Amino acid sequence: MPNRPMTQDDPLEDFERRQITLDGAGKTVHVGGGGPAVIVMAEMPGISPHVARFARWVRDAGFTVYMPSLFGRDGAIASAEEGAAVFQRACVSAEFRAMAANQSSPVTQWLRALARFAHGECGGPGVGAIGMCFTGNFALTMMLEPSMLAPVLSQPSLPLNDPAGIEIAPEEVKAVRERLEREDLTVLAYRFEGDKFCMAQRFAAYREALGDRFIGRVLPDSAANRDVPPFFRNFVTTPHSVVTVHLIDEAGQPTIAARDEILAFFRQRLSPASG
Repeated sequence: MPNRPMTQDDPLEDFERRQITLDGAGKTVHVGGGGPAVIVMAEMPGISPHVARFARWVRDAGFTVYMPSLFGRDGAIASAEEGAAVFQRACVSAEFRAMAANQSSPVTQWLRALARFAHGECGGPGVGAIGMCFTGNFALTMMLEPSMLAPVLSQPSLPLNDPAGIEIAPEEVKAVRERLEREDLTVLAYRFEGDKFCMAQRFAAYREALGDRFIGRVLPDSAANRDVPPFFRNFVTTPHSVVTVHLIDEAGQPTIAARDEILAFFRQRLSPASG
């Protein structure tokens, strides 16, 4: 895969841009690759070149990537002002529950339907998913869909106003834990130690809710890339985005080790042998 500059808008021309309607709602989804399905959900402020780079790593590891457009301009390096506007719109959108602990964002119902749809198209044992930042917890709620087998939570940041809250209804997290135990599944999660949006209290809450089915990784702040786009420079002032903006694309880096662990997790859970 050729190296693409992270400082220019990404045309995403190596993905198929599809309009997928599920449960009466249509969304743009960028699809590419072959093999079992993995849903890649973007962080704020949207499908940036960094998010697309991660999606290509997943695709090139032998999976069909489904990358839904949930907010922002697809492929864009957003200015600080544009990114802030996207964030503000998402915070008041009926699709998200940015400020509410113990509730699941309504958009997760559509994402569960997308997992079902992608499994139908791609086959295999099931589907993987990764959420980041604003979408970070969505992969956990998606475990209510039986085809979902490999959930990854990267710096899950909701609810924004409660560091110890988790963005899922109590009865849903109970059902998810029962499923994890019953099917011997696990949840992978990542955060930087000094992240002000995803703090230690949140990982403690996940451990309390999921027990040893929750595998949390905490990276040192020193492992974060410091050359970041304008939105992050202005509004995300601590290390945050483990596999995208704050990833250092060099062998031996902790963020590359996290990426490789995620890809191995998808292979382990989604390979035909596991079915």
